[in-house]
Amino acid sequence: MRRLVYLKMKVIVVGAGEVGYYLSDILSQMGFDITIIEENQVKIQEVDEELDVKVMQGNGSSASMLEKAGVRKAGFVISVTSDDATNIICCSLAKAINPSASTVARVHDATYADHSLINYQLHFGIDYLLNPEALCAVELAKEIRNPGRVAVENFARGKIEVQQIEVAKSSRMTGKPLKDVKLPEGVRIATVIHANDEYQIAKADTVIEKGDLVTLFGTPEPMMDVKTQLDPASKIAASRVVLYGGSEIAISLVRLLNNPRFKIRILEKNESVCRMLAELFPNVTVIHGDATSRRLLEEEQVGSADYFVACTKRDEDNIMTSIQASKLGVKHVQLVINKPDYEPVVTNLKETLGVELIVSPRTATGNELKRVISSNTANELAELAETKAIILEVLVGEKGQAVGKKLRDLPHSTETIFLAILHKFDAKVPTADDVILAGDRVVVLTNHQSKQSVIDLLT
Repeated sequence: MRRLVYLKMKVIVVGAGEVGYYLSDILSQMGFDITIIEENQVKIQEVDEELDVKVMQGNGSSASMLEKAGVRKAGFVISVTSDDATNIICCSLAKAINPSASTVARVHDATYADHSLINYQLHFGIDYLLNPEALCAVELAKEIRNPGRVAVENFARGKIEVQQIEVAKSSRMTGKPLKDVKLPEGVRIATVIHANDEYQIAKADTVIEKGDLVTLFGTPEPMMDVKTQLDPASKIAASRVVLYGGSEIAISLVRLLNNPRFKIRILEKNESVCRMLAELFPNVTVIHGDATSRRLLEEEQVGSADYFVACTKRDEDNIMTSIQASKLGVKHVQLVINKPDYEPVVTNLKETLGVELIVSPRTATGNELKRVISSNTANELAELAETKAIILEVLVGEKGQAVGKKLRDLPHSTETIFLAILHKFDAKVPTADDVILAGDRVVVLTNHQSKQSVIDLLT
């Protein structure tokens, strides 16, 4: 298990709603100096009575308010109000006043994640844009997309995954060195355990044969194509997915399941939302109706679905429909819980309710922010089963000897593979021509003997 270490620093949290309250609580327990800015007097009183933090009444998107809160001495400014514009303005102002502060803005509207016309994050000078609903959707999608994937840390908010597969006799990739195998962009073969139990980190001259156990690392959809090439029988049959509620989480989840092998239906009782969903996703079946009605679930034959995801903003409805779906025979039931008080109770009753996975927007956001705020320069994320390989995530230091250099020019062990580069604005499986920048998080696969030399190279 990795151990997170945090520096004693000042953090300003704007917004004391469910997410802001939760973050302030866990960060103060970690030893951070927390100042909350909140406009609502009721919430201020609640925070003042229950949390060991400083709380100030005011508008977080006001430069003078940020000054009063001590923004010039803050290491992080985290704006998590319910209003996207307030969060973006707050973080943009904080960055202008204190360029050394790291800024995090919570956003709901997926527009801000669309970089086709403009990179909003770069334009406003914000270090991280976090969408709680999108983070929840990533957790839900991981199970649906790849139910048999290797249980390794979620890299880059679901953009990069690790999977293992045994090479079939019928594979056309056998008997060739990897340099002659054309893999799609964004996919790497990381390790190979040969049929005689010999283990190696994959190199250009590595030859895979039938019975070998191969570890793949890359973006989800191209990786599915490679898995099919390694074992044609591994092609996953179409999955029937039913979503209850046309919420932001549902919209994000549909986008993540953008593949013909997913047959998606959405049950939504608001007629105008149904029309919006139908226009947004013409290949998705949208049904106008209340899924809390057992009759509707039976009429739509929900029991025959592979996955049922209850993702409305109404926890009571989510819980009841999940129980109904499980009893009707759905193979996998997933549930979104929004209220903090419900989360521990429902989690303890997960098996009794017939629910396989429970996710929460505030917990998903909190986990992501803990990764962002971690002061560790290197975290050991996982050790691959049956091998000596470990996966490290290393924060590139400003004076690291790797800064400004292409991967091909870096001195490193032949037992080390660069698997991913996480920039502030994007994440990718790198090529030999990619350049390392200060502040990047680099994911590498190596062994225990080479671990320290890799850390020294990057930090």
